[in-house]
Amino acid sequence: MKILAIGDNVVDYYIDQDMFYPGGNALNVAVLSKRSGAEAAYIGIIGTDEAGDHVLNVLKKEGINISRIRRAHGQNGMAAVKLNEQGDRVFVRSNKGGIQSELGLLLTDEDTALIKSHDIVHTSVYSRLEQTLFELSRLAPVSFDFSTKHDRAYMERVCPYLTYAFFSGSGFTKEECLRLIDDASRFGVQTVCVTRGDKGAVLGRGGNIVEQPVFPVRAVDTLGAGDSFIAGFLTAYLKSRDVKKALMHAAEAAADTCLTYGAFGCGHPCTLRDQSHS
Repeated sequence: MKILAIGDNVVDYYIDQDMFYPGGNALNVAVLSKRSGAEAAYIGIIGTDEAGDHVLNVLKKEGINISRIRRAHGQNGMAAVKLNEQGDRVFVRSNKGGIQSELGLLLTDEDTALIKSHDIVHTSVYSRLEQTLFELSRLAPVSFDFSTKHDRAYMERVCPYLTYAFFSGSGFTKEECLRLIDDASRFGVQTVCVTRGDKGAVLGRGGNIVEQPVFPVRAVDTLGAGDSFIAGFLTAYLKSRDVKKALMHAAEAAADTCLTYGAFGCGHPCTLRDQSHS
């Protein structure tokens, strides 16, 4: 099973620790898919600063295929983060994606060849690749993280090109989740999942609804739990083609992520030069 993630990468600067951790939805899904047993690749633009150096070194150590990564002169994406007493993330400021957002990511023939060799390509609302989704969907089944972007106009634009859609619905009732699943399904998505924080997840596929509770843990940091859920679900579903097994694996993976700082650890001491990015 082979998963390719394309798009956003950042470092999350933890102000209280004076440390930064690799992050970004697409990058997290690549690394966490690899840790869940898949072959994984990542395509994106990384800055030439110390944050970018660290992201690249971590990807190499994690065994991610980085053959199609670009490096461009400028700041890597960075977001400054505080944690509240519940371990929930609070974003304070950012450089809005850094050099990747400035340049934009355009696919090459080499990129399309690599994507075509994978079972799933994953991206997100943060990756700003909406104009590329049609092309991606012709190369491999597309997984997409909407995060909290639930408006119908955006869904109608994006959903026709997706096989898997993930939404963050913290605070949603079950009825609200079902309406969201129904909307995305009507727009063409085969598998739609809404994660609800400590209330678990609700998934719809082929008219069937499956609920998955969380695995209770004493969370130290919830950042990256949703990305871990996505990676866990995709890898387990590719392996088993069993939605219930995949959801259980996803919930376990998300719980494990809550036990460490950052989406998957790999923190790096922050210097004054790093902090100036935010």
